[in-house]
Amino acid sequence: MEILHRDKLKRGGFGGLKETRLVMDRRIFESRAENGTWEGIGNFVYLADACFMPKGETGLHSHYEIDVISVMVEGRIAHEGSLKHGQSLGSHDIQAQRAGSEGFSHNEINPDDDENRLIQIWVLPERAEGPSSYKLYHSKGSKLTRVYGGSTDQDETFDGQTLIDVGLLATGEGVTINDPFLVYVTRGSGHINDEIVGDGDLIRGENLAFKAREPTQLIVVHTS
Repeated sequence: MEILHRDKLKRGGFGGLKETRLVMDRRIFESRAENGTWEGIGNFVYLADACFMPKGETGLHSHYEIDVISVMVEGRIAHEGSLKHGQSLGSHDIQAQRAGSEGFSHNEINPDDDENRLIQIWVLPERAEGPSSYKLYHSKGSKLTRVYGGSTDQDETFDGQTLIDVGLLATGEGVTINDPFLVYVTRGSGHINDEIVGDGDLIRGENLAFKAREPTQLIVVHTS
């Protein structure tokens, strides 16, 4: 098992936000991947831990042939763009946007006078063709909420063999996965395979056994 600590990496940003990039897969970034960042798993290729400044925004920009998942950790986001313009996201909301070959444009805005926090994830779709699409989820306590991946015969999530779950765990609750995984802790702390991990830790391993030491939020990526 390996652990990557967010606060040991370069802090950068653009527009109205600061961010630390933890996953910059060479399939996307090639030689532009920053020192210390990791490769992804399955089709998961990017993870950034971002803090929007008061009234900060990303600026309107476009994506093609990529799926973009945004996990709100704290605060709010006002979403603008070609998909679900005017949507509002609060803490524990998860926004998933599929670009397809049609593509989408978006601008994420912090409407408040305090900083917020958002985790952005990119996944390569298994089929790049097709229209763009949008989904919204709210993670609930005491379980993992599937926000990406699954079979083609369901429409609760965008299909794919790369699975992403977001969990809100109470003290003493746990998660077990018997597959290679990447886990990012965004709140709280816990024991993972007998080591203590906390907010800002990205963990990579073959079999996951996590138990929360306090109320904890996790993003779990694995493959089916």
